[in-house]
Amino acid sequence: MRSPRPRRGVAFGLASALVASMGVAACGSSSSGGAPTLTWYINPDGGGADPTKGGQAQIAKTCTNASGGKYKISIQQLPNSASDQRTQLLRRLAAGDSSMDLMSIDPVFVAEFAEAGYLAPVPAAMEQDFTADRVQSAIDASKWKGKLVAVPFWANTQLLWYRKSVAQKAGLDMSKPVTWEQIIGAAKKTNTKIGVQGKLYEGYTVWISALISGAGGKIVSNPGANYENLKLGVDSQAGKDAAKIINQVATSGVGGPAVGSADETAALNLFQSNSTSGFLVNWPYVYAALSGTTPKIPWLKDVAATEYPQTVAGKTSAPPFGGIELAVGKSSKNPALAYDAIKCITSTKNQAMYMVKTGNPASSKSVFDDPEVKKAFPNGIADVIRTSLQHAVPRPQSQYYGDISTGLQQKFSPPGSVNQSTPGQAQSFILNVLKGKSLL
Repeated sequence: MRSPRPRRGVAFGLASALVASMGVAACGSSSSGGAPTLTWYINPDGGGADPTKGGQAQIAKTCTNASGGKYKISIQQLPNSASDQRTQLLRRLAAGDSSMDLMSIDPVFVAEFAEAGYLAPVPAAMEQDFTADRVQSAIDASKWKGKLVAVPFWANTQLLWYRKSVAQKAGLDMSKPVTWEQIIGAAKKTNTKIGVQGKLYEGYTVWISALISGAGGKIVSNPGANYENLKLGVDSQAGKDAAKIINQVATSGVGGPAVGSADETAALNLFQSNSTSGFLVNWPYVYAALSGTTPKIPWLKDVAATEYPQTVAGKTSAPPFGGIELAVGKSSKNPALAYDAIKCITSTKNQAMYMVKTGNPASSKSVFDDPEVKKAFPNGIADVIRTSLQHAVPRPQSQYYGDISTGLQQKFSPPGSVNQSTPGQAQSFILNVLKGKSLL
């Protein structure tokens, strides 16, 4: 048997190769004789580098001014896709780049970076500041092997969006939890569609993971284990429950004509069409997207949101968790100042401003009571987001997440071919990939 290939989840080998081939230089935090400059690598959020648009650039300016001259925050925008963000951060971290003072990290990469030893420890004295008032899903996503290794910034979760008139016509009581089986039946009865994400990309993993978690299962049973001892729970009753729902949505026609190529935008477009609009699972940005159309959607008042559908009747749903965590690079020259800046960045005032102006929900529970937040997410939507975040479950936390996610996508594609054998096939494939016996 040939030797196992280098693990994608263990960042050392891959990152070193990237550094050697790309020649990444360690930039270092600048000082220029005054206050130290902290570099913040931000993900695109609609605000860009404009400090007036309510994005991370505006928070950087606000916290620079609030520091009283202790530090300045300079921003560097990361690429659009999460995978490209991971690659750029990984290159710099592996090179010992001392400019990695602040990083906005997709939650799924926290485990990989922490396992590789690339993150500066969170000061014990500040852990209470960074976890108090936070939704539990954001705290869970910021931990690795039981320790807080990053700080919750903003949190995200999917909701079930629906047309009130369609639900009423189908006889659904939306004041109570509904199941996937119920909304599939309702869509059939009313000849409407359910917007989902079934394209071969990360959004499909989000759906698969939420379905399995909602059935009480876990894709990774022992987070932190090495690839030889990793235990997966895809081949389980929960996995089969998830497969059944995916098959029903894809083969019954309620997922639309192209469910296998549907991402968030395509699913929203399906919901946005008056002729097909019925149900949609998607992130909170949906309301702003619908209310901001030109011309205005005449049936906007008919749109409502509730918690993610249950995989199994009577079992609380497990909405997918997303968002951004903040972390400090191990090679930063100013880790204490960086964490001081994070305390400012994640203040409830800044989270509320960020949520209102960008539509990205806060990780702090109290922010959802802010009058401006309730105005931006009216009709009880703000409260639904907060409740959903309390029930949300992060995608599988593992240093091998990339391989796990890609393996799931491949074996569960196309959605119309998913059957009761799919979970077992996916689990065997992923384990073989991790052991170097199969290739993605």
